[in-house]
Amino acid sequence: MSSAIAGRYELERRLGIGGMSTVQLAFDRRLERHVAVKLLAEHLADDPAFVSRFRREALAAARLVHPNVVQVFDFGFDESQHQHFIVMEYVTGQSCAELLRERGHLDVEEAVEILAQACRGLDYAHRNGVVHRDVKPGNLLRDDDDVVKLADFGIAKATEQSSITQVGSVLGTAAYLAPEQARGEEAGPRADLYSLGVVAYQLLSGRLPYEATSLSELALKQQREAPLRLEDLNPSVPPTLSRAVATALALEPEGRYADAAQFERALRDGARGVDPVAATDPTAHLPAGTAATRVLRGGAAAAAGAAAGAAAAGAGRDATAATRAQQQAQRRAPASRAVPPPPQVAARRPASAASAPAPRPGSRRGAASSTVAAPRKKGRAARRFVALLAVFLLIGAGTAIAIIATGNRDQAVQTKRVVSDTARDAWQQLRDLIDDNTK
Repeated sequence: MSSAIAGRYELERRLGIGGMSTVQLAFDRRLERHVAVKLLAEHLADDPAFVSRFRREALAAARLVHPNVVQVFDFGFDESQHQHFIVMEYVTGQSCAELLRERGHLDVEEAVEILAQACRGLDYAHRNGVVHRDVKPGNLLRDDDDVVKLADFGIAKATEQSSITQVGSVLGTAAYLAPEQARGEEAGPRADLYSLGVVAYQLLSGRLPYEATSLSELALKQQREAPLRLEDLNPSVPPTLSRAVATALALEPEGRYADAAQFERALRDGARGVDPVAATDPTAHLPAGTAATRVLRGGAAAAAGAAAGAAAAGAGRDATAATRAQQQAQRRAPASRAVPPPPQVAARRPASAASAPAPRPGSRRGAASSTVAAPRKKGRAARRFVALLAVFLLIGAGTAIAIIATGNRDQAVQTKRVVSDTARDAWQQLRDLIDDNTK
């Protein structure tokens, strides 16, 4: 006669067994459907720390509702059998561990489809604050409709913190642990991506990236050697796909993909022969021009630096470009505010002046002095002036920044901050600055 858990789940047969739990096929008498019941080891019931964490993690897992995540229906403690249990969706089909035992490895298209669906499940869980911590082939289940589901969310984390767990023992299979997990550090979402990278490597090649019999041996191999390239183990694997998997296997979390969705894109691109976008490039997903836009948002200082670099890069061009820029600026100025050029600016500047022009007194609030400029030789300024770049960042009514770059190798880039109460005065001072540097 079969026994029942919690007086409701009638156990029929064992589906699997592990070091910390046994999974049984059961029939839910109340809802009249088959479910999978995971019975955790009896000794864990005597650990208060585990009991508290188990309830918290089981509750978090029960809130995950996604096509690529095994649904948790119920959890609790059966006093008659002195066991904690979790009732889950029963998935008919095979686990990836069974597929590997039967076939050795999978073809590229099939493997990538399984991994992509697993990425979707992980991405959903991570966005909801749940880390799996025990991703391995046995926890990737493919049903009869080829839908892949991740099982056992939260269980590893609950059990790992048990005070009964022996020092140095490992929950799950050591080969799938991220380096930070093997060091005993807290595992985040990118630890799951590493584990899924190991699964990807195994599905495509039929072997693990690192073969080790202990955590210490695994850690040494991870630090000292790189896994063989997938395309060398399986010629049908495109090198681009091999590199996509290698990124997930980076030793440091920062070197892996930012999230599971990015890993999925890299896998699909790699299978098509497209190199994955660098996982650590923060602007990789941004549309064209966004990075430049961010420079402007950084403020006047950032824009000034970028402008100065552009001016320096333009050294060697014809000086007439500066004249054209000046003419265009004049045409853009409103006709009602046109200001005649100052009379004979050059006449009041000695040819051997060693300092920048003094601020004009026309401003009501005054202006900041410019940086020191190198001397220029009389009569050769027009020939030696190569590039002029004026960047106007109008702030309010009459504040501007002008950046002047010259072609003389002995001259420094000049900057001048013009401050005025009116746009007319600011424009006049900018005109004067342009005239001073184009004579």
